Amino acid sequence: MTVTINGEAREIPDGFNVAELLGHLGIAADRVAIERNRDILPRAQWHGTAVETNDSYEIVHFVGGG
Repeated sequence: MTVTINGEAREIPDGFNVAELLGHLGIAADRVAIERNRDILPRAQWHGTAVETNDSYEIVHFVGGG
């Protein structure tokens, strides 16, 4: 299926939830915020939200430092 991640169309396997999508992309979930189809997706909903064809995701990594 095709989804858009940070503005780039990507082909991914069917059947992922959002948490599994992060794993597939190799993204650690501990310092990430996700917007799905222009709405913030709370972390508590990642496991229960299915990734669907033509979804659009913005995935933001938080970086510490000073």
